[in-house]
Amino acid sequence: MPLSKRLIAELLGTSWLVFGGCGSAVLAAGFPDHGIHFVGVSLAFGLTVMTMAYAIGHISGCHLNPAVTLGLVAGGRHPASEAGQYIVAQVVGASAGAGVLYLIASGAPSFALGGFAANGFAEHSPGRYSMVSALVAEIVLTFMFLTIILGSTDKRAPAGFAPIAIGLGLTLIHLIGIPVTNLSVNPARSTGPAVFVQGWALAQLWLFWVAPILGGVLAGLTYKNLFEAKA
Repeated sequence: MPLSKRLIAELLGTSWLVFGGCGSAVLAAGFPDHGIHFVGVSLAFGLTVMTMAYAIGHISGCHLNPAVTLGLVAGGRHPASEAGQYIVAQVVGASAGAGVLYLIASGAPSFALGGFAANGFAEHSPGRYSMVSALVAEIVLTFMFLTIILGSTDKRAPAGFAPIAIGLGLTLIHLIGIPVTNLSVNPARSTGPAVFVQGWALAQLWLFWVAPILGGVLAGLTYKNLFEAKA
């Protein structure tokens, strides 16, 4: 598959992830008497990844996440030469998804930008968790997310079930992490809403690039050296 088509798939897939996941938080989570709350938002993020894994996994690999791309590079599953282009496509897609969400959300009479599903720590954490708590949570949860991806897509794993494992894994990770940081594990997902929130969201964005990438790369190196089948 030509790189250009794979990049378009990554852009569309990451846009869907942000629009679907953050959209569930912005539009549906707090809807009076019928809101989906944390559980619904967690499920929405998992469903966006699972649906895209089936839709574009055979095209681009369905990374949708710079931490996933770099984790797969570290694990020997993706060429380093394409990582930068994949990441640019993901960030552009995430920003586009956030833009569409903003257009829809701003049409409500009661619209207030607020946090716009942005990730944050300290006073911008849903549970007021500290920066250290946010760092640890994002590193550990991204590490586990990449371990699920690497394991379920291993050639020794049962074929056809990886999207389900990955989607359910992301759902579980959100159930754990939303109270801490609104849960990122994805620098592109964090960047999209932050572009619209500005201020504190951009100031804290560094953590949601550093921690997920560190967790993803550690998982890639760990899986490659401990669990990957040797030729």
